[in-house]
Amino acid sequence: MAITSRAPAPGGAVAVPPPGPPPGRAGGPARPGTAWAEGVERLRAAATTEPGRLRIIGAVLAGLVLLFGLVTVWEVSSRVGAADDVVGRSQPLSADAASIYRSLADADTASSSGFLAGADEPREVRERYEKDISNASKLLVNAAANTGADEDSRKQIALLSERLPRYTGLIEQARATNKQGLPLGGAYLRYANEQMSTQLLPAAQRLYEAETDRLYTDYDDARALPLASIGTGLLALAVLAWAQRRNYRRTHRVFNHGLVAATAATLVVLMWLAVGHTVARAELAEARSDGQESLKVLNDARIASLQARASENLTLIARGAVLAEDNKSDKYDVDFTAEMKELDAGLATAQKLANDSSGRDPVARAVDGVKQWKQRHAAARETDLRGDYQAALPQVIGDKDHKDSSGASFDTVDASLEQAVAHEQKEFTRAARGGLGALGGLVTGSAALAVIAAAAALLGIGRRLSEYR
Repeated sequence: MAITSRAPAPGGAVAVPPPGPPPGRAGGPARPGTAWAEGVERLRAAATTEPGRLRIIGAVLAGLVLLFGLVTVWEVSSRVGAADDVVGRSQPLSADAASIYRSLADADTASSSGFLAGADEPREVRERYEKDISNASKLLVNAAANTGADEDSRKQIALLSERLPRYTGLIEQARATNKQGLPLGGAYLRYANEQMSTQLLPAAQRLYEAETDRLYTDYDDARALPLASIGTGLLALAVLAWAQRRNYRRTHRVFNHGLVAATAATLVVLMWLAVGHTVARAELAEARSDGQESLKVLNDARIASLQARASENLTLIARGAVLAEDNKSDKYDVDFTAEMKELDAGLATAQKLANDSSGRDPVARAVDGVKQWKQRHAAARETDLRGDYQAALPQVIGDKDHKDSSGASFDTVDASLEQAVAHEQKEFTRAARGGLGALGGLVTGSAALAVIAAAAALLGIGRRLSEYR
């Protein structure tokens, strides 16, 4: 192994290399983690002095309060958005879907009523049919523009938009043939009714269910507890209380105005959040139980009444040409009986859900109307079974001499249910808007108060630091 010797410098001194920065220091290659380690070391060194500890406490307090404000803004914004969707988007779309179903069912009823009248079809019956078809078409266009990315809703809207013109074409063929006195008109009408019952109404029902499911999802999102905000707020209050206790034990001063102000602002946000969200949850729960649930039951009952009326009319039109599954009973008369049972059950539930006289009274009138309707239908059916079609016809559709027809009873039931639906819709809107209003201002207020609380905490700590200068 070769040994090298350092040449002596002039005068006998040994030459020493010039000093350079040690590895890891400035001017040399930095080792990984050195900056972090130095930061930790400085923090540890600062914590050994009271001013350093105060600075750390101030930073923690300000950070916690700001974090509380940030989390509150985030969670409340989400709840406000969901509540706003309940009021302005999902519930109106659910109501529109119910209106589509109801308009289609009513159009089917009006078309069969007009067919029974033959060449003397009342003008108001024809106008009712045309209004129903126009209303359903407009609502479909509106639903298509507002359903968002819901694939199932778009599928049902497309199906309805495609099949509705076919249905109206069949109705027009039935009317034209019927006015010529040809029996083929009844076949066209029965086929149109089959298309309505097996394709259009089921699609409308699926659309209604999809939009109602979206409404309930928005309900749940709006009523979800802001647990992260509450937890962060309680933590911020606990740390503020600890800081003030520490300050008291070291200075024997009861209050630090900055820390007291920060605590008060944080407490205001937390109380505002708790009270506002509690009120919002209660109002939204009322909107769902006293409004939406009643609306659903009433809409189902009204649809059952419309279908029962269409079946009653078709019983006269078909005159036994279409049999039920037992191959003995008239299909439409069997359908009428089943739909009236469904109507009875719906009205019984609606009476239980109604929570004031404005909601109960129209339902009670509908119940009385159904009883009368059943009696008049039974009398008309008995007349028809005796073979006296001409006498049974006015008992069903009415004329100048037969005001007490089953059709008049149906009109009473339909008008009463329409009034009950309008009342429950108002109840829903009032409660849902109350829930949305309870959260009003909370987003802006919590953000502003959180900034104030953080500033107050820093000022309070700064006041203590000034005593060390």
